Amino acid sequence: MEEIGVVKSIDGVNARVIMGKKSGCCDHCEKETCDITYNGVEIEAINAARAKVGQKVKIVMKPSTYLKGALLLYVLPLFALFAGAFIGKSYLPVYINGVDSELLAAFGGLLAFFTSLIFIKISSGRMNRKTENQSIIEEILE
Repeated sequence: MEEIGVVKSIDGVNARVIMGKKSGCCDHCEKETCDITYNGVEIEAINAARAKVGQKVKIVMKPSTYLKGALLLYVLPLFALFAGAFIGKSYLPVYINGVDSELLAAFGGLLAFFTSLIFIKISSGRMNRKTENQSIIEEILE
């Protein structure tokens, strides 16, 4: 997966890059100047091309890394919500008497959902430390 961005800062071998939105990136630019920095997302990438601050660069990310991140961020919390609701409705009424099973389903779903968010926070920190999961500045465009 390739993206275009502008280098914001450099820290050793890594660079902070602001990537533009897909729909508005580079299609609207008619001048030499690029306003990608005003409506983008900031990421950290390995500066393999030795880009300098302010340069427009092409960033490459492995498709498997992108897919892992998307699954972790979007699918896991949804699965946890449904699994927690199922467990809360099916098994918690056996242990907790006098409480409506729908309320226990909501409690179980929310508990599992927030637990998955904590897991995602920890996992994303570990994933970011591995160089094979990081984006790479492959080419300087300007």
